[in-house]
Amino acid sequence: MSEAVPPLTIIGGYLGAGKTTLVNHILRRSNGRRLAVMVNEFGSLPIDADLIEAEDGDLIAIAGGCVCCSYGDDLMAALAKLADLAPPPDHILLEASGVALPGSIASTVSLFGQAARLHGVVVLADAERLPEFLHDPYLSDTIERQLRAADLVVLTKTDLASPQRIEDSRTIARAHSSTSSIIESQGGDVEAALLLADFDVATVSRGSEGPHQLHLETQTLPMADAVNPDAFARSLANDPLVVRAKGHFLADPDGRALTLQLVGPRYTISEAPARTQPGVVVIRKLPQAAEEPR
Repeated sequence: MSEAVPPLTIIGGYLGAGKTTLVNHILRRSNGRRLAVMVNEFGSLPIDADLIEAEDGDLIAIAGGCVCCSYGDDLMAALAKLADLAPPPDHILLEASGVALPGSIASTVSLFGQAARLHGVVVLADAERLPEFLHDPYLSDTIERQLRAADLVVLTKTDLASPQRIEDSRTIARAHSSTSSIIESQGGDVEAALLLADFDVATVSRGSEGPHQLHLETQTLPMADAVNPDAFARSLANDPLVVRAKGHFLADPDGRALTLQLVGPRYTISEAPARTQPGVVVIRKLPQAAEEPR
């Protein structure tokens, strides 16, 4: 292993908070830094297609000397693989899945990791929907734990939220993450130097809060047949059990593919990259969770 131990920043936050948008923003503004991005998320690789230069197994070459690595179930092995690169990355970004607890990941890296030094935990929170999430007993535990782990909270999608909702979200973030800094963002536009800063992380016990119960299920829709784009997206957006959907589908018999990104009732449809395989991953609340009183 290389003697240089790269710093690592964990980027967490609930489904649809904007983590992938933020990571792509940082990659586009790497300014010569060799960044490594670790991902373990449902659906297709989240890195923007035009940034990818080559693929080699679970290691992807990104424009500007950066790389992307899938860590799957073995985080420590993936970190060691990145640290062994010649030259090693200048900084590692770990994008946690939307239902993961970044504090538990931070504890693992701090206690057992020798291939990276923890710089800090950045947690994204959707400024428009954070108050709603905190009133949902099946989501609030996950989101509160994510906020408690943060060294920096980024309130995202402030362009979609009213001033009062932004203030409410700021109050919530402060209540659950009293020692962290809080900033606001639109479209992932955050200064990379701030996100990559060293938050002077001490030895932590962020992962000792007990079992983490999720009341969610994941379903993959193969999307082998063409569908009406708006009707398909609305059917998911109007389903109270659906919290997140992401993937590609056929819009007509000629094979034109579109990409769907959905968070709760909000969704966007865009042209899919070339040679995209159809398939949409949907994350839903379990029916019993939705039936019980809130």
